[in-house]
Amino acid sequence: MGEFNQAGERLSPSFPDYKPQKAKIWINIVLFVVTFISTYIVGLTWSASFIYAEAVNELSSQGELGTAIFFEPRVMILAGLYVLVLLGILSAHELGHFLTCRHYKLQATWPYFIPAPTLIGTLGAFIKIKSPITRKQQLFDIGVAGPLTSFFLSLPALAYGLSLSRVVPSIPSEGSIVFGEPLILKIITRLVLPDIPPGNDIILHPIAFAGWVGILVTAFNLFPVGQLDGGHVIYALIGPRARRIAPLIIIFFLIMGVFFWVGWLVWALIIFFLGLRHPRLLDEKEPLSSSRKLIGWLTLVIFLLSFIPDPIKGYTIFDLISSASG
Repeated sequence: MGEFNQAGERLSPSFPDYKPQKAKIWINIVLFVVTFISTYIVGLTWSASFIYAEAVNELSSQGELGTAIFFEPRVMILAGLYVLVLLGILSAHELGHFLTCRHYKLQATWPYFIPAPTLIGTLGAFIKIKSPITRKQQLFDIGVAGPLTSFFLSLPALAYGLSLSRVVPSIPSEGSIVFGEPLILKIITRLVLPDIPPGNDIILHPIAFAGWVGILVTAFNLFPVGQLDGGHVIYALIGPRARRIAPLIIIFFLIMGVFFWVGWLVWALIIFFLGLRHPRLLDEKEPLSSSRKLIGWLTLVIFLLSFIPDPIKGYTIFDLISSASG
């Protein structure tokens, strides 16, 4: 219901004073090192697949793929490039948030990286903002800083990586992993590799794959819900009305999880766990500048360019049921 003064006027929400605590930076360092290792291991796989695409596909189907291939110098160097580019993009994304917090004298932690045995070697990174964000301008700037940084760093990685990628005769899809293409990747591919003959596939160079991951991370974070970057941006733009969008986003995830990629169901669960409601601001009626509104529309365009309905093809609910029953 809120609080009111003796004159019956509604009081603005109060925020507790923040008491800074000594940061445990060693946790951030350990997580970064472990994430470096997990992404390097995954990078070895993608680098071997890039160099020996046809041979890896044939040997893996016959169960004859050994570990020696992962210790070849070319494979190890490419894996290192994948790690450096990917972690560089993820670090820049989080530092965009971190440095904006510092600009506004808000307390925030250094990035926490999340190592994971996934197809990219990590679940990304995050920072904790320990000071209350009370102004729309602060909320908006912090929200857009990360995705804008990661998107514009992913573009040169995609373009340069595509120029180094291989065009090979189509490999049988059975037993292979096929990744979805965001609109921005299709545009850059048309510019960098305009003449791909029919019946051929592109084997992404590890640098291009790191750029693809950067675009995927950008899209994930720009969904306008809860504590995601997109949630901050939309709340700064339209205020409490943004809370009406949250249930629609969850429904969207459920539909996409059934018909396009089962991972959207996991993403819906994560968002639900983190919370759908965005915290209130000190002054909900504070206007945003025209330039920030323009940037807000730009982030919508970036989201549309980055969004991938099926990041991994062939993993709908129906596909999994079919595989289990077959």
